[in-house]
Amino acid sequence: MNETALVLVAHGTRSPRGVEMIAALADAVAEQVGPTRVSFVDVLGPSPAEVLRDITGPAVVVPAFLASGYHVHTDVPREVADSGHPSVAVTRALGPDPVLADVLLRRLVDAGWRPGDAVVLAAAGSSDPRALRDVRRAAAMLSELVASRVRIGYVATAQPRVPDVVEGLRAGGEKRVFVASYLLAHGLFHARLADAGADGVAEPLGVDPAIVDLVADRYRSGIPAAVRALSYQR
Repeated sequence: MNETALVLVAHGTRSPRGVEMIAALADAVAEQVGPTRVSFVDVLGPSPAEVLRDITGPAVVVPAFLASGYHVHTDVPREVADSGHPSVAVTRALGPDPVLADVLLRRLVDAGWRPGDAVVLAAAGSSDPRALRDVRRAAAMLSELVASRVRIGYVATAQPRVPDVVEGLRAGGEKRVFVASYLLAHGLFHARLADAGADGVAEPLGVDPAIVDLVADRYRSGIPAAVRALSYQR
């Protein structure tokens, strides 16, 4: 039997730095689990369907999304169906997850955050209520770690916007406000956070050993289903 392939599915970005970060994440995951293919659902290719058509044997698709909205619930299943691949398992998205909350806290500390400083979780935003619910769960996880309420701001699509949340916190008397970037990689959305008026903006989650382990764990969890799907075809 061929080795079960891992297909990492990301959103896509025109930022070369963001594309390089996704590639670096895939390379780091590959060191743990073997060859890892990257695909995108928007902006650039290859698409998940194109990658899956090149794979023989079972495959596990890991959606590299921090919340499960339209891309996870609609785009990824459609791409799998369009590929015609007979033995694919799709795992749940990367987030929300306590692992990501831990990385968010470390990124905040690196940006200069100290206990007592206000925190805004900056997410891309979505029109899908399921994705917004996931962002609220992520904010709750981070709130437990910073021992204070974490407000949510969105970069696009949803309300309130990050600058408005930062302004509101300052109007409420907060002296120092930091933005936790609930984004996987650099790109236009993260660049916008520099103008949010915060005292510091944390780096995106990016390539972190804990996130590499999380992707590898998602992949391993999907292997049995992918192999079973292959056996049904025989």
